[in-house]
Amino acid sequence: MRKIVLMMALVLSAMATELHWYDDYTLAVTEAKKEHKLIYVFISSANCGWCHKFEKTTLKDPTVKKELSEKFITVHLVRDFDDIPKMFKVRPVPRHYFTDAAGKILYDSLGYRSVDTFRAFMGYAEDQTKTEEKK
Repeated sequence: MRKIVLMMALVLSAMATELHWYDDYTLAVTEAKKEHKLIYVFISSANCGWCHKFEKTTLKDPTVKKELSEKFITVHLVRDFDDIPKMFKVRPVPRHYFTDAAGKILYDSLGYRSVDTFRAFMGYAEDQTKTEEKK
């Protein structure tokens, strides 16, 4: 019985991790500076099947959600109606950008990404930050 209760608690805590998505990159930069976090920018389109698949699979994974919420400020921009800074390409989608709080692009990628690949990309962005800090 004790194991069942523990398992249920773990499942519920994983489900409780919800991401706060900004739709304004400038506000996200302000928050990233305040929280000392990196920024993840996801650019999609309203009618992009691969974007929707990424949202329904990879971004719903508990490990991805946990890591994003702990280490990143998350931004979701839809190229069809959001104002997107000129430094980001919007075609084709889905596009993924990892930036520091100063707006420097640390890592970028194009296309649908599985959980393992996406988690590796988060690691690349963090590694790039550590490399820059050592200089």
